[in-house]
Amino acid sequence: MPPRSDEPRRDATGSRRGSSRGGRGADPRSEEPGVGGISDARAYTPRGRTIREGGGGTEQRRNPRSNRAGDPFRPALQVLDGGRAGATRAGRRESAAGGRTGVVRTVSARPVREPFDDDEAPPPPRRRPGPRRPERPAARRPSRKPPRPPKLGDPRRRLRLGTLLALALFATIGIRLVFLQTVNTPAYADGGLDSRLAVVELPAPRGTIYDRTGAPLARSVEARYVFADPTRVKDRFATAKLLSPLLGVPVSELADRMRPRKLPTGVPSQFEYLARGVDIDKAKQIVALDLAGIGVHRDEKRDVPGGDLAANLIGFVSQDMTGLEGLEAKYDDVLEGRAGKKTYEVGQGDLAAPIPGGYSLTTPAQPGGSLELTTDRDLQFMTQRILSNQMVQTKGSVGAAVIMDVPTGEVLAQASYPGYNAADPEKVNSPSDREDAATSFIVDPGSIHKAITYGAALQEGVITPETAFPVANTIREGDTTFQDTHPANGRKMSIPGMLAFSSNVGTIEIGHRLGRDRLIDYQKRFGLGQATGEGMPGEAPGRLLPADQWSRSSYGSVPIGHSVDATPLQMAAAYNAIANNGTYVQPHLIKSVIGPDGKKKPSAPPVTRSVLSPQNAAALRTMLEAVTTVDGPDGRATGLAAAVPGYRVAGKTGTGLRYDNGVQQPGEVGSFIGMAPAEKPRYVVAVFVWSPGGEGGAVAAPAFREMMGFTLRHYRVPPSATNKSPKFEVFPR
Repeated sequence: MPPRSDEPRRDATGSRRGSSRGGRGADPRSEEPGVGGISDARAYTPRGRTIREGGGGTEQRRNPRSNRAGDPFRPALQVLDGGRAGATRAGRRESAAGGRTGVVRTVSARPVREPFDDDEAPPPPRRRPGPRRPERPAARRPSRKPPRPPKLGDPRRRLRLGTLLALALFATIGIRLVFLQTVNTPAYADGGLDSRLAVVELPAPRGTIYDRTGAPLARSVEARYVFADPTRVKDRFATAKLLSPLLGVPVSELADRMRPRKLPTGVPSQFEYLARGVDIDKAKQIVALDLAGIGVHRDEKRDVPGGDLAANLIGFVSQDMTGLEGLEAKYDDVLEGRAGKKTYEVGQGDLAAPIPGGYSLTTPAQPGGSLELTTDRDLQFMTQRILSNQMVQTKGSVGAAVIMDVPTGEVLAQASYPGYNAADPEKVNSPSDREDAATSFIVDPGSIHKAITYGAALQEGVITPETAFPVANTIREGDTTFQDTHPANGRKMSIPGMLAFSSNVGTIEIGHRLGRDRLIDYQKRFGLGQATGEGMPGEAPGRLLPADQWSRSSYGSVPIGHSVDATPLQMAAAYNAIANNGTYVQPHLIKSVIGPDGKKKPSAPPVTRSVLSPQNAAALRTMLEAVTTVDGPDGRATGLAAAVPGYRVAGKTGTGLRYDNGVQQPGEVGSFIGMAPAEKPRYVVAVFVWSPGGEGGAVAAPAFREMMGFTLRHYRVPPSATNKSPKFEVFPR
């Protein structure tokens, strides 16, 4: 099909179709022929409108801007019609002044492209067959599209997005709730439990220390401690005045303890001890006062029924029930109890009581073990009393006494002077007053060491009980001269006589025959130079002079007990070996350990070793009886004051020196160690007294006599079969 021209069609004569020509003054609205009117509208033109030609015969062209000015109400009508042209409107245009013919144009109904019709394309123009007029340039109407309004948001997209986010949120919350209810349930349950739990400590009492008869020497009893919360105390001075008479603490000290202070962390202190170990009756009185910031709680205190009885052995504990000295410190791990606790659920506020059926867990307290000592309370008491009474004669002195059971090596009593009250250990003149003198008192034993020299000589066959030889008044060894207090004047002297008069010269002569190395060997066999392991903490080991350190004078000093360091307990154990038929038995204090269940566990067997043969031990005991029996024209023995009526006693006196931290102290140490009955000894008693004035020798022997006499009667040892010891000849002919 040939392209359709945009110009209006013409008829056969060449004129435009549908046009009429008339005069200039024709009324376009007239109904007459030749006058343009609605009834004369021609067919639809290619531009979608009709043209009525005027009578003037002048062809009218369409003004490109006429459709804007032609109908000023068109936009409003389009709005009323939904944005589309609903009916055909006739446009009229009157002729302009000047005689131009008016043209009436009729525009057929066609869709009008409006801003809201973007999605609808305009219908194509209708085409009619006919001759095409020759093309000529014509002014085209400019195409001006109205501006497109902004697109509005699609609510459906927003709704979908919001729904998706809401579902994701609820899904996350649901998953988290399931996780908390299934996986983390125990952790959160425990976290909530802590706020409802109450913990009560179940104290465990410290073990008891018993003597061999089961009598308590130290035990724990229930008590109370009083404390203050400085942040709640209203008037600390007024509070201190009320508490001072009940606690026995000065007002100024109590007020200072209640003074507000800060902990190292910077937090104000809310707990300060005012007193520990308060009696329950006094604690009740304090509670009745109802003082702000003052509280009372369960406590434990150490009760020492005997006061100073065996205090130097037992020792004492701190306020926290920790052993500080003596057996309390040495066996703290045995005596200390292990506290338990009870954890249970409680209500809150007014319902602060255990919840029936709630959580409850109890860890039972484990009481400490107990110690059963070898000591005898009655014998310990009398030993301390006798020693104290004898020591009154001296000033600034130190004394020690040991009583041993011969067959077993058990220590039945071990006393020290001065003593102290274990219930109040701070009331002493010096901390050394609390030491056990029997294991810490280092002495130069002196003449009591001679029994070791004679025993070694007997065992080695250097001498026999019948040996006798001349003894001079003095002997020089190196740069030292040794002399006797009972001069023999060169006469022949027997071995019992040398012991009775404590001859230095005769003993040095025997030491020469024995020799240095053998003497040192027997010193070790008798237990010198090393701690006994009795059970006391801090026991001194003593010291022996090594062979390579002997000088020429040592050959004179060592046999008679000088240049030797020993403790009273070591020397008592050496004499116990002589009494025990030559068998050394380690001295010990612990008889057994009693568990919390009451079962006894005996202590390890003591160390034993043979030192002398029974025959030589018996011979030595017999010779030692001369010390307490010789009293004749030739002189008096040194130990007559130690004799016990009705019993044969074998022993030896001694005069030595005291050393403190290696420094020799002024004065002398008087001592006596003996055994009874001498024919079959049951007990060994050793007494040592150091006095700056040298009065110890006058105290030791009498103290021994009283102690041994009481011991024999206490254990009902029958008197000796004969009240008379063998007759000893000091200077045989």
